[in-house]
Amino acid sequence: MALDRNLVGVKGAPVERSWSSSDVLLYAVAVGGGQQDPIQELEFTTENTAGSPLRVLPTYANLLGSAGGLDLGDIDRSGLVHAEQAITLHRPLAVEGSARSTARVVGMYDKGTAALVVVEDTVVDAKTSEPLATCTSSMFIRGEGGFGGERGPKTEWLVPDRAPDDVVGYQTRPEQALVYRLTGDRNPLHSDPEFASRGGFAQPILHGMCTYGYTGRALLHAVCGSDPARFGSMSARFSRPVLPGAGLEVSIWIESDVAYFRTTSEGATVIDQGRFELAPQQTTTDSHTPAAASSPAVR
Repeated sequence: MALDRNLVGVKGAPVERSWSSSDVLLYAVAVGGGQQDPIQELEFTTENTAGSPLRVLPTYANLLGSAGGLDLGDIDRSGLVHAEQAITLHRPLAVEGSARSTARVVGMYDKGTAALVVVEDTVVDAKTSEPLATCTSSMFIRGEGGFGGERGPKTEWLVPDRAPDDVVGYQTRPEQALVYRLTGDRNPLHSDPEFASRGGFAQPILHGMCTYGYTGRALLHAVCGSDPARFGSMSARFSRPVLPGAGLEVSIWIESDVAYFRTTSEGATVIDQGRFELAPQQTTTDSHTPAAASSPAVR
């Protein structure tokens, strides 16, 4: 086994990354912004629209947490699958800036035929050291289990016993993975048929974080009234891959400042155990009722 099992608690070297308006615009389009209706979401997809200053989709912060400086060992990357992702925003992101992220392995669990490695990234402003986001990624690595470790904590997740309060539908494009990879994730699993076949897939699949970005857009508009300042935290588990060009449907149950969500594609659940929390309301007295969305998702 090539996975270094002595990494729990170990921090990687800090990694700095800068971004500009071009980066956040590309990200917005890569996760479907303006796809169904180009004149919707202009405050996220354009920088020169009258009355709509550019704003950053909250899930862009995931790109600033890099897990840089961490070497998990000589593992077979074709057997690595993104299992879970969580993000907490400490403040809305600026249109341009620089961040410093420090990754730490917080858990390594034995799933029998595979290992589950959990990495937490602390992201701060590179100039002021003010916290920007905390990103937690769980990676399922096939062939690296069976080492006698703990199986890991169980997650309790129950949606309210009623129909969803909102259901948001999106349609991805056949070239969606080719666009999303331009945001920085060049894993050939999403573009190279031969590499995808080594991982057990009949064709390249969509990045899980692209589906996560689509889902984050739905939550932003349906729960936060399209205001990134209301986007607090989001966590979910990836349960099945999505093929580029497939449709997505995000079901949302709202309970005060917490929402539960699930994303399906072609009738199968692809993102499960979703939990979202609103950030504390700063400007209004009612923090329990989401504002009407200024950039409604396509339904």
